Amino acid sequence: MIEFTPEQEEFRRAVARFVDAEVVPAAEAIDARAEFPWTLFKRIGELGYLGLRYPEAYGGAGADMVTYCLFAEELARGSLSVAAAAAMQSLMGTYFIYAHGSEALRRKYLVPALRGDLVATFALTEPNAGSDVANITTRAERRGDRWVLSGGKTWVTNAPVADVLTVAAKTSAERGMKNIALFLLDRSTMRGITLGKKIDKMSVRASETGEILLEDVEVPAEHLLGGETGGVEKIGGILSEIRVMTAAISVGLARAAYGAALAYARERVAFGKPIVEHQAIGFKLADMVTQLHAATLMTYQAAARLDARRAITREAAMVKLFASEMAVTVTDEAVRIFASYGLAMEYPVQRYFRDARFLLPGGGTSEILRVVIGRDLDWDRSQAFA
Repeated sequence: MIEFTPEQEEFRRAVARFVDAEVVPAAEAIDARAEFPWTLFKRIGELGYLGLRYPEAYGGAGADMVTYCLFAEELARGSLSVAAAAAMQSLMGTYFIYAHGSEALRRKYLVPALRGDLVATFALTEPNAGSDVANITTRAERRGDRWVLSGGKTWVTNAPVADVLTVAAKTSAERGMKNIALFLLDRSTMRGITLGKKIDKMSVRASETGEILLEDVEVPAEHLLGGETGGVEKIGGILSEIRVMTAAISVGLARAAYGAALAYARERVAFGKPIVEHQAIGFKLADMVTQLHAATLMTYQAAARLDARRAITREAAMVKLFASEMAVTVTDEAVRIFASYGLAMEYPVQRYFRDARFLLPGGGTSEILRVVIGRDLDWDRSQAFA
C-alpha cells in the first residue's frame, strides 16, 4: 500500500494549484508556438521546484524521490513539454555537476541553474549512437591543462536554449564504454560550440530539442566531471531515477487524457443517453483507469524503494516500460472516445496523444527495457511486497 505523508500530500496540492492556475491555461499556446516555455520555466525555478532533489546549501529542498515524482506527475498533467524541460533541468542537466563537480563548479553553475537563471542539459545521443553508447564518436583529447572536444550530439533536450551542457565523450579511440568521460561545457566562455538544427517534433513541441556541434572546444581540466573513465557507470548511477521519473510523467499525462475522456463521455449523448453508459465506452474507460491505477502504484513503490537506497535496476525498467506503454494506450483510447473530435486541435486530447510518443524512447526504449528485464526472468511473489 502506498501512503504519502501529510507534507507530501500538501506539496502535491500546492503543485496542482500552480499547474491548474498557470500551466494548463498556457499549454495549448506554447505547444502551437513550439517555443521554450520561458515564463513557466522561470516560475518553476522561483517556486523552488527545480532544486527539489538537491541540498538546501545549493538552494534546493533536500526532498526525496517520492516528492520529486509527485511534482513531475502534476506538472506533466498540465503540460508534458513543460515537464520535459523541467526534468532535464532538475535531473540529468544538473545531477552530474552536483555529484562529480567541484564546489566552485557547483556555486558557479548548479546554484543559478536551480533558480532557473541558467538552462542546463545533458548530451549523450549521437546520430549513430543511441542505445549503443559504446558507439559514440565524440572525442576528448588531453592537451596540457585542458581537454579539447570534437564531435556532435543530437536529440538533446533544451539544446537550442542551453547555457551549460554535460557532454559524454571518449578519452581514447578504443571502442567500448570504459573510456567514456563527462565534461561540463559553458557556451558563454568556450569557443567551438555550435547549435545545429532544431528538431521539429510532433510531440512535446515546447520542449526544444536539437543538435550540438563541437569543434576543438577547449575545456579546463577542472570541468572534467569525475575522472577520465567511468562515464557510463556515472550515467547508470542515475538511470533508475530517470526511469522512475519518466513513469511519473507518464502517469501525469495519462491522468489528463483519462480525465478528458471521462468528462467527454459523460457529456456526449448518443442513442438517447451519455456514451459513458454504453458498454463499449464504459469498458474502454474501465481498462484505462485500471492501467492508470497499476502504473501509479508501481511508480510510487519504486520511488519509495529508491528513497530506501535499494537497487532497483530491473524494477525501474519494468516501471518505465509499463507506465510509458500505459500512457500510449490511454491517450490512444481517449482519442477514440472523442471520435472525430479527437482529431480537432481545439481539444487537448490530440496533444496528449502526440505527447505520449515522447515517453517511449526516453530512459531506454521499450525494446531495450525488455532486454534488461529479460536478463533475470525469475520472479518470487515476495519481491512485490519487499
